Amino acid sequence: MSDLQLADWRAHALKLETEINKVVVGQQNPIRLITTAIFARGHVLLEGDVGVGKTTLLRAFTRGIGGGYQRIEGTIDLMPNDLVYHTYLGEDGKPHVSPGPLLMSGENLSVFFFNEINRARPQVHSLLLRVMAERTLTAFNKEHHFPHMLVFADRNQVEKEETFEIPSAARDRFMMEIPIVVPNDDSIMEALMFDTRFHNVDALVDTVPHDILKYDDLNAFSSVIQASVSASETLRRYALQLWLATRKPTDYGVKVSGVDMNRLVLAGASPRGMSMMLRAARVNAWLNDRTAVTPEDIHAVFHATVAHRVVFSPVYEIRRTEIARDMLNGILQNVAAP
Repeated sequence: MSDLQLADWRAHALKLETEINKVVVGQQNPIRLITTAIFARGHVLLEGDVGVGKTTLLRAFTRGIGGGYQRIEGTIDLMPNDLVYHTYLGEDGKPHVSPGPLLMSGENLSVFFFNEINRARPQVHSLLLRVMAERTLTAFNKEHHFPHMLVFADRNQVEKEETFEIPSAARDRFMMEIPIVVPNDDSIMEALMFDTRFHNVDALVDTVPHDILKYDDLNAFSSVIQASVSASETLRRYALQLWLATRKPTDYGVKVSGVDMNRLVLAGASPRGMSMMLRAARVNAWLNDRTAVTPEDIHAVFHATVAHRVVFSPVYEIRRTEIARDMLNGILQNVAAP
């Protein structure tokens, strides 16, 4: 693919970001990270309170890239089959079966949103994780393929009753964990309260132009990005040191206030996690019109791709978000960048 085509795709990607930022205001960094995940073809965990715009954000992205959008709500009584099919009594009084959310859009499924995934049972997680990894599902004596699907999942962080935390092995399947928080800007908060265009979500999402990108071209173009953006030997050594520091932060002089660093980390980032970090860093470099990865590209995606992969001792898990942030900041400060 020529430099001109790479530039053309970049222009469309930046246009997509611009349009999404008009719909979901004050979320520039999460929007850039989701754009990065889309081009790196990675699944995403979303963190945030209720009503901060996660659903609107994903609907807007789906409108911009095309393909099918499906959503399911996590509940205590949700079963794996509920992702695959629905059963109901028809007008003829006989039982009928219709496709569930995973099958409803067929091979055109582009974005699948699992809201409050930690309310669903581990059996449901298991099915979803298998579909995420293989992008296939056997149902109705047929193998169904989801070649273009990205999974976005949200966790309820407030209510802890009747919830099932996602184990570390499951979290590792997600390329990124992205926080979506209330904008810390009075003018934006005032607009969200009083500007009536933000009150009608359907009309707001409809303002995003259709098919700015082509969802069924993204897999092939993602491979082009990975092949076109290089990483120098020096950069590779730097990335390796960051990886080692997630495993043994004490070897790099990393400290977190109020934490016994010798007891903190049970397991550092996985090989899959670090390869995903580099995939995302290459996309970030491309979005910034660079042909080689720089330390800044790694820093831009480091927290989102690594924080959820580090396994802490149980005593520190309750403070995971805060401790992971401080530990990773310490790693970036203590590991010398080239």
